[in-house]
Amino acid sequence: MPPPYPPSPERSAEVRRRFAEEARSERPDLSALCLLIGAEADGSLDENGIDAAQLELDRLAGQLPYRPGGPSAWAEALCRVLGGRCGFSGSAGDYERLESSLLHEVLRRRRGLPILLSVVWLEVARRAGAPVYGVALPGHFVVGFGTAEELVLADPFDGGRVLSGTDVDLLVVGATGAPLQPSMLAPATPLQVVQRIVNNVRAWATARPERSDVALWAVELALLLPSHPARLRYERAQLLVQRGEFVEGAVELDAYADLVGVVDPHTEERARAQAREARALLN
Repeated sequence: MPPPYPPSPERSAEVRRRFAEEARSERPDLSALCLLIGAEADGSLDENGIDAAQLELDRLAGQLPYRPGGPSAWAEALCRVLGGRCGFSGSAGDYERLESSLLHEVLRRRRGLPILLSVVWLEVARRAGAPVYGVALPGHFVVGFGTAEELVLADPFDGGRVLSGTDVDLLVVGATGAPLQPSMLAPATPLQVVQRIVNNVRAWATARPERSDVALWAVELALLLPSHPARLRYERAQLLVQRGEFVEGAVELDAYADLVGVVDPHTEERARAQAREARALLN
C-alpha cells in the first residue's frame, strides 16, 4: 500500500471520537476537523504534527499586513502572501493525489485541491481578522471577502487571483452549463466544507478500487457528521463486503434496510437480499 499509511486502530478510534465531538460542537473548528481527517488518513500525523500545522497557519497569518483595508485589500494581501511569496496554488495533477485533500500535506507541499487551498486562505485570513468565508461554487471552491453587497471573490487554486464577475460566471457555466445563481454565493459553513472534503476523498478512492481502505474511512467519517444521507450506510455496507468483512457488511445492509423500509419497500428487500448473499459467502 502506498503512503500515507493508516493509523493504528487505537489512534483511529481516538481521532474519530474527537472528530465526532468537534463536528457536534457549538462552533466547529474547520482547521481542527481538517487535521483530524489528515490523522485518519496518515498515521504519521501525531499530536505534535497537528500542533505544528496549527502553528504554521498562525505563522502565515503573521505575515499579513495589519488591517490592510476593505475586502479588495484583504484579497490582494492574501494573494501576495500565500499565492505569491509562499507559492500556494494548484494544478490538474493535484487532483490525482490523496495528499491534495489533507491539510497538513497541503501546508507542507503548498499544493492542493481548490477546497483545501481555500481552507488555508480561510484559516490564515480568519486569524488575521479578515471578513472571510468559503464559497462552494459548483465544481470549484473559492473564498469570499466582505459582505454580500461588497463581495470580493478570490481563487486560491489560481494563487489567490481576484475574480471578476465574468470569471465567476464562466466557472459556474463550465461546471453546470447554467448561469450563476445568487444562492451559490452563500457562505459555506465549516461542516459543509468538511463534508465536501470527505466527498472528494470518497470520489478519489472510488476511482481506485485498490484503495477501498480510503473509501471506507471516508464514508465512516461522513457518518460521524451531524447530518448525512442514509445511503451512506449502504455504501459502507458494500465496502465492507468488498473487503471481505461479510458479517459486518450483512449487519449494515440489514440496518440500512430497516431505515428505508417504511418509505421504499423495494430498496429494503434488495438490501436484505444482499445481506443474505453476504452471509452466504461465509459458507
